[in-house]
Amino acid sequence: MGVSVSALKWQGWLVGLVTLAGLLVFAPLGLYVWASGGEPPEAPPRAPVEDVRVTGCRIDPASRRVVAAVEATGRAEGPGAYVITVEFRDGAEPDPGRRASQALVKVPGVAPGATEYGEAVGPVWPVATVPWCGVAGAEFTPTQTQTQPQPQTQTG
Repeated sequence: MGVSVSALKWQGWLVGLVTLAGLLVFAPLGLYVWASGGEPPEAPPRAPVEDVRVTGCRIDPASRRVVAAVEATGRAEGPGAYVITVEFRDGAEPDPGRRASQALVKVPGVAPGATEYGEAVGPVWPVATVPWCGVAGAEFTPTQTQTQPQPQTQTG
């Protein structure tokens, strides 16, 4: 019982073609993984407006002004200050025919991961109207860390 020579030739060709097909499929994949560096790309930084929110909206009984309580959560990049634009309206949906009142509040010295608070004081609010307060925009400015010069001692 012998295997003919032509059958062995066909098996050799089959092994060669399967190997070639494997290289054609997996070599580009391997090159792609190698060229990409293997590390996931760094996520783009968040917009500052995602770090702030309005936590309360009330009317001050003495002045009848609307007051919004805001909070800002620090970024991983380092400490900094937020300037938050708060909008005051008489409904959650903006009225295209009216311009909403706005106020700015600065929340300085927000450390990474920490939460700091501030208040924005708006206009005098009409009686029997419930105010709506929301964040219209925010800007983050990193704090410049300055190193203190070391005092020098003189010997002599």
